[in-house]
Amino acid sequence: MILGNRRSALKKTNVLDKSVLEKFYGADSFDFTLKNDNSIFVCSKLKELDLIELDQLLQTVGWSRRPIRRVKRALQFSILVVGLWKHDEKFPRLVGFARCTGDGILEATIWDVAVNPVYQGLGLGKEIMKYILRELKISGISKVTLFADAGVVRFYKNQGWTLEPKGTKCAFWYAN
Repeated sequence: MILGNRRSALKKTNVLDKSVLEKFYGADSFDFTLKNDNSIFVCSKLKELDLIELDQLLQTVGWSRRPIRRVKRALQFSILVVGLWKHDEKFPRLVGFARCTGDGILEATIWDVAVNPVYQGLGLGKEIMKYILRELKISGISKVTLFADAGVVRFYKNQGWTLEPKGTKCAFWYAN
């Protein structure tokens, strides 16, 4: 089944054998290829992140350096952490990331959505967001908010997120 609207970047889902997918990325992972690329990408909430690789990804997208020990602690306190890997059996590469905080029951907030600039514009950010929203919905979370920098507001608006009522901040909300 292909997720998303008719403009989806997906070419094919469930590309990897289920045993391979679970071995490398854990249960509930989502694998796909893109329309113009045969590379396999995988969203996973269970594959452990290498903090050095995550730091490199975040620097690549232009974020200021964060102390790794603090990032590790932030991830521990997050209710959902998602990595997006370009699959390679020998060395999968982290090309995207996002995390959510919240009470884990009623509400969640999405933070730190990042896709390596080499892979931006291919629809990978949309796939990360779909995966996050699906996982939160499965968890029973009914209200999801998102905080984003001004430079990426259009990306989220194009996905149906609504700017907060006063239109002065980059806060959005999504109701299941």
